[in-house]
Amino acid sequence: MNDALRLLAGFMVLLSLGLTVYVDGRFIWLTAFVGANLLQSAFTKWCPAIWLFRKLGLQE
Repeated sequence: MNDALRLLAGFMVLLSLGLTVYVDGRFIWLTAFVGANLLQSAFTKWCPAIWLFRKLGLQE
């Protein structure tokens, strides 16, 4: 589960940076959202991606 979460977070950061550079500068807000979500999950111990992974049947 942790590996999947790290994979998703890394992919989203790189995707948003690529979109920012090659498509539109406003995609930087996606990078900010991903970072803010990582910060809040560190403090609250709740992450929407973990919830989704569990719904998809991914094992801990």
